[in-house]
Amino acid sequence: MSDPIEAFFAQLARAAPERLLRRTAGRIRIELDGAGGVDVWHLAVADGRVAVSRTEREADTVIRTDREFFVRMARGEAKPLTAWLRNDLTAEGRFRFVVLLERLFAPPPGARHPRALNAREGEPG
Repeated sequence: MSDPIEAFFAQLARAAPERLLRRTAGRIRIELDGAGGVDVWHLAVADGRVAVSRTEREADTVIRTDREFFVRMARGEAKPLTAWLRNDLTAEGRFRFVVLLERLFAPPPGARHPRALNAREGEPG
């Protein structure tokens, strides 16, 4: 799969990140602006799983950004909350799903969780 956006959503549908809370439920519509128009992706989150479709449905939160920036987020080069603060993406609806996006994207390349780093150094986490 050569399109990094399609690859991201395909992976998300196969196996949601472990960081996704099992009690979180809702719908997110992601609208990606590009040269060919707007691509729409719909995520239905429930029971720790994510169902992905290309249909334009009602959602609890609508996220808008451009394709190039979304690719950066999918690669872990940019974070959704920081992007929202910088107005690189906009959100309408329930803000908690903007926070949830942090859990759906890969961490930055080379990033390590502080607890894992402390455990290796023998310090309490």
